[in-house]
Amino acid sequence: MIEVYAKNVDNVWFGVSCEGHQVFATCFAINEKEALQSLLTCIPFNAPFEVVSAGSAFAEKVMSAVKKVYDGKDGTQNFRMATEHLPAYTQRVLKTVTLIPVGYVASYGAVAKATGGGARAVGNIMAGNHFAPIVPCHRVVSADFTLGGYSGGLDVKVEFLKREKRGYTEQKEIPIKGKKLQVVPVEFVLRKVGKNE
Repeated sequence: MIEVYAKNVDNVWFGVSCEGHQVFATCFAINEKEALQSLLTCIPFNAPFEVVSAGSAFAEKVMSAVKKVYDGKDGTQNFRMATEHLPAYTQRVLKTVTLIPVGYVASYGAVAKATGGGARAVGNIMAGNHFAPIVPCHRVVSADFTLGGYSGGLDVKVEFLKREKRGYTEQKEIPIKGKKLQVVPVEFVLRKVGKNE
C-alpha cells in the first residue's frame, strides 16, 4: 500500500508518497491540505493508499532529502522513482534534470539537446514534475537566462536559486550517454532577473 505522508518543518509542509523503497511523489507546500492534494494526484489510478500521520523510516529519509534540496543543500539520493507508467521520453528528461548539480542551471533547450526532443516538451514535463524538488525542475530555465515557468510561482523559483548560489563562475558540461548537458552557474540567472543579492 502506498504511504502518503506530510509533515510541517520550519513552517513549510513537505510531503512524500512511497511504497517500500519506491517514491511515487514528493512535494512542498504552504499548508497540509495543498501538500496532500499534490501527493494524491500523483498516485496511479486504482492503487491502494493510506494517509499516515507518522512516516516509515524510508519516508523520513526521503523527507530529509526534500528538505535539504529546499534549503539549497545537496540532497542527492539515488531513490527509486515510480516512473514506469510514464513515457520513455519523460523518464529520460527527469533523469537528466536530476544530474544538474546544486549551484547550476540548464536551459530547457540544453536538456532537450541532451535527451532528444524539443525545449517545449521539456517545459511541459517540468510543469508536471511529480518529484519536486528531488527532481530539481527549479534548475531549468529559459535559454536567455530568464526564469521560464514554475508551478510553485516564479518568486519561489528565485528563492530556490538564491539558496543554491555557490559563487561558481564557469559553465560546464555533464556527459550523458554520448551527449552533453550544458549547465551554467545560478548567478547568471539571478543577475538577469536582478535578484543576485
